[in-house]
Amino acid sequence: MTATASGSEHVSHGILGARGISACSHRAITRRLELIRRHVNSVRSLDYVVVDAFSDTALAGNPLAVVMNTIGLDTARMQAIAREFNLSETTFVERRPAAVEQAEGVRVRIFTTQEELPFAGHPTLGTASVLKIFSPDSVRDGTIHLALNVGRVPVRFDGQVNSSGTVFGEMTQRDPEFCAELDSAAVARLIGLSLDDLDPAARPQVVSTGTPFAIVVLRSLEALSRLKVNHDEASDFLRGQGGRWFYVLAPEANQDQDGTKCWRARMQFYGGEDPATGSAAGCAIAYLVGRGIVPSGERIHLRQGLEISRPSDLFLSARSDSAKITDIRVGGSTVLVAKGQLFLP
Repeated sequence: MTATASGSEHVSHGILGARGISACSHRAITRRLELIRRHVNSVRSLDYVVVDAFSDTALAGNPLAVVMNTIGLDTARMQAIAREFNLSETTFVERRPAAVEQAEGVRVRIFTTQEELPFAGHPTLGTASVLKIFSPDSVRDGTIHLALNVGRVPVRFDGQVNSSGTVFGEMTQRDPEFCAELDSAAVARLIGLSLDDLDPAARPQVVSTGTPFAIVVLRSLEALSRLKVNHDEASDFLRGQGGRWFYVLAPEANQDQDGTKCWRARMQFYGGEDPATGSAAGCAIAYLVGRGIVPSGERIHLRQGLEISRPSDLFLSARSDSAKITDIRVGGSTVLVAKGQLFLP
């Protein structure tokens, strides 16, 4: 009995001690939460959403941060927030009166960690998808129009958002500009390949639907696997030709189950590699249709990002109309990954 009583007293003392510590911790936590509350109330909060574009699976495709409620946010602060997220692109949405948005579109600005862009593909698809999910008032006749620096770009949605937060959309990019044709031997050297790796019937060319890319078609996937762009030299070379980056393609032997022809692409820039480049894909399909490599109006399935374990699926088409390439369409899925708030002084 004595041993039992002593044990009970020891256990009781332990519980009281634990309660004492818990009470102390509770007070400390309460004080800290109050400090956080005061801090939050003294700063501006901005909602943000993170999505993966050109994928129906989270943690694949090309990630994008979309920052909402950005009226009054200056350019320098937007650039700083883009550096904070440290993704390939971050977008900033500025909602305006309904009449203005109906006439001009929802105002959106696109930033990399280094600069503002006039247009980029996965930020366009991803931002429109976020608006479709969280701001259905921005959808008119199944379409969201974005007012980008390059102009008004429509993104059409045929279906509803599914239970996993995934939606399929298709943007129509502006008609392409076909710019300088490039020396094949020089291009091969700059991208770490031999001249024999390039398709001799498809001379590299700078094409733009808002951002200029040098489109390069290779003979094989094996050659594409060896791609290694010399960034410093390539930047100087392309700047002199009116381009920004190389977008390198190769045909696949496989087809989708419905017979859709498949292609692969890679885009190395800023010392890394892009999982999916929707703006370049629009330039690519314009080039392929313009050269007669892909028939007018035929949809192809372009896969990108496999080499960096971020598989992306882009669906492309364009039409040739009286020797003019038009109706540049780039589609894909977007999946919701995260949402939260930024607290800014």
